[in-house]
Amino acid sequence: MPDSTPLSPSPAGWRWDHSYSKLPAAFHTRVDPTSVREPKMVIFNEALAKSLGLEAELRENAALFAGNELAPGAQPLAQAYAGHQYANFTMLGDGRAILLGEHIAPSGERFDIQLKGSGPTQFSRRGDGRAALGPMLREYIISEAMHALGIPTTRSLAVVTTGETVYRERGLPGAVLTRIAASHIRVGTFEYAAARNEKPALQALADYTLQRHYPEAANSETPYLAFLEAVIERQAKLIAQWQLIGFIHGVMNTDNMALSGETIDYGPCAFMDAFDPRTVFSSIDRHGRYAYGQQPHIAQWNLARLAEALLPLLHDDEAKAIEIANEALHSFEPRFKHYWLAGMRSKLGLFTEENYDPALIGSLLDWMQQTKADFTNTFRDLSSTSSATLSDDPAYLDWHQRWQSRLSRQPQPWNEVSEHMQRHNPAFIPRNHKVEEALAAASEKNDLSVMHQLLAVLARPYDHSQDHPEYAQPLSSGSYRTFCGT
Repeated sequence: MPDSTPLSPSPAGWRWDHSYSKLPAAFHTRVDPTSVREPKMVIFNEALAKSLGLEAELRENAALFAGNELAPGAQPLAQAYAGHQYANFTMLGDGRAILLGEHIAPSGERFDIQLKGSGPTQFSRRGDGRAALGPMLREYIISEAMHALGIPTTRSLAVVTTGETVYRERGLPGAVLTRIAASHIRVGTFEYAAARNEKPALQALADYTLQRHYPEAANSETPYLAFLEAVIERQAKLIAQWQLIGFIHGVMNTDNMALSGETIDYGPCAFMDAFDPRTVFSSIDRHGRYAYGQQPHIAQWNLARLAEALLPLLHDDEAKAIEIANEALHSFEPRFKHYWLAGMRSKLGLFTEENYDPALIGSLLDWMQQTKADFTNTFRDLSSTSSATLSDDPAYLDWHQRWQSRLSRQPQPWNEVSEHMQRHNPAFIPRNHKVEEALAAASEKNDLSVMHQLLAVLARPYDHSQDHPEYAQPLSSGSYRTFCGT
């Protein structure tokens, strides 16, 4: 892969490269976006554009972000990959997404520029290749919120409407989202290579991914094992970060686990209100496979599928390769627990480590589950006062006394503890009903003001001085369901 040295910019600041297209032809196919009737800009991420070195004038070019025009230097293609979807293996590919190329930011970082909802490809199967406005705005809102929360994530540069109707359960306004990602290489990409049983192609993909995302592993005596271990490390940290803010991905298929360690695909995702490890929002997850409490286990399961794909590169002897892979996979759980426990200590203002801490944390979570306490607000309120104001429940009062005793065994005064907690406990998350309000206003009334107000609050999630109680309250009653949008 070429060095990430900034290239000579084309108009509007684009600096294109196309290293992925140099992989074997099986991994991609050339395809152009399908033109739309009447592209109109809905939202343009000026802050992200600036960080990418792109000109603000791009906000005026809806045709570019709809796929009606191509930026000079773009070379659109659809990527091939496979995936275990609800544990069932399927050969897939970009059915409604087109990679325009890789943009080299002024920092030297390399980013995929992808249009989502830009028309059919050879991987579309029976799909129309299109996307509806609501799901594309959901991805914009949630991905930007995740970025502000400090969670590794793909991001959204723009959303445009197409002037065409997309038919799902009913007719909906069509849209195209421009997604920015460190790459779109997935566990499913490696599964695809392994399923073809072509070791040279698998090795080419592994070498490319090593150089692009884990160059330090390339210098190891066992680079493919080092690569697997590095992916496990990043995923353990990422999933712990999800758990610490109550994020539920909703569709953790292997084609939705990015090898870069970013959160990708915001279809039926949502944030947990009342704490319950069994929480599921996705309408198609009828058996709770991807419930909040299952996410660490599913991540390890997905990583096992990656390890299976890498077996031919880990050792020539299959039995030895399996032994090597299993040893690496066994490290996921302690890595995850390390990051989760460190994060929970920060959420409770614990600067030091004691053996009793996991029990203290577990007692609080048990009480929250039994009383249906709001996950985010419980920690937010704990960070604002050291007094026992949350509940007069004896179980809570007992826990609170033990927490106060624990805090007394560290030297930091309460003001320092409180500040530390507020840096790790968001005051605002994308409350599901507020997201729905914003999407409904935009899709049904062409009113973007509700979304912009929400985005302004979510841009400063750890600012506890913001006086917006309506954005901090959970849905008062009723169940909530999310849908894929495909």
